[in-house]
Amino acid sequence: MQIGPYQLKNQLIVAPMAGVTDQAFRNLCLRYGAALAVSEMLSSNPEVWDTDKSRQRMTHSGEEGIRSVQIAGADPDLMAQAALFNVEQGAHIIDINMGCPAKKVNKKLAGSALMQNPPLVKEILQAVVAAVKVPVTLKIRTGWEPEHKNGVQIAQIAEDCGIASLAVHGRTRQCMYRGNAEYDTIKAIKQNVSIPVVANGDIDSPEKARFVLEYTGVDALMIGRGAQGRPWIFREIQHYLETGNKLAPIEVAEQRQVMLEHLTKLYDLYGEYKGIRFARKHMGWYLDQEVQRQFRADFNRLETAAEQYSLVECYFDELVQN
Repeated sequence: MQIGPYQLKNQLIVAPMAGVTDQAFRNLCLRYGAALAVSEMLSSNPEVWDTDKSRQRMTHSGEEGIRSVQIAGADPDLMAQAALFNVEQGAHIIDINMGCPAKKVNKKLAGSALMQNPPLVKEILQAVVAAVKVPVTLKIRTGWEPEHKNGVQIAQIAEDCGIASLAVHGRTRQCMYRGNAEYDTIKAIKQNVSIPVVANGDIDSPEKARFVLEYTGVDALMIGRGAQGRPWIFREIQHYLETGNKLAPIEVAEQRQVMLEHLTKLYDLYGEYKGIRFARKHMGWYLDQEVQRQFRADFNRLETAAEQYSLVECYFDELVQN
């Protein structure tokens, strides 16, 4: 798949997820075979760009691969300024968020709320594309609510405005993350535009990945929650797409190495105090549900990096002994 001048090595992309796809997580996914990892959403409001959270999301030092930065907002001029600012900070691709269903985003008429206003969608896309010389991509949902799926209309506007590729989550805003993603709308979007289309939503196994590719005819897949605690899913999917065979489950020694490295990267990125807190959700995702509850309860009580690191090591030592 081609995005502007960038040729992706395969069809697998890491979805932007607030509080999840920081640099530590993105680099892990890239190492395990993702062709592109989109950053966490950044506000277009310049008043928040100097906060610790925004500065951490904007940093690209040590970043691997193509740097795609997602921005969110509802004002065309501010979105254009945000795009230009992030390109100056090192972004290779600007991604526009029109898919986030969160209330705190939608109440500002940003994220998926914008799909209710196609004329404003057009203004924003035109402003951002005109502001930067790098490719601009867009992420949307199938519509605002099940009775009003206007994904095809928004996709056609995006193509007309010069958007380089389009990612579509197979739910409406009203659906949030409930129920199952549907792929008929994504298939219809692919059939009605000529720009690359990326399918997103409930892609959590190699078999599901192949089904979605074949059913929708899209150019690539975007994987979000399926990669939480499982960055090696990209390796598993790529192997299955290439060979038709499933890889053996990840070995315990490799999983241990990944989890400990992830901890170290979180501490490096956020400092010990914040890193400990980000680690609590990530480490819980790595473990199966039977083990998760007790481990998470123990892990979440810890207040130092050394204690967290030690508990993960002890967990794997016991696993090997048993």
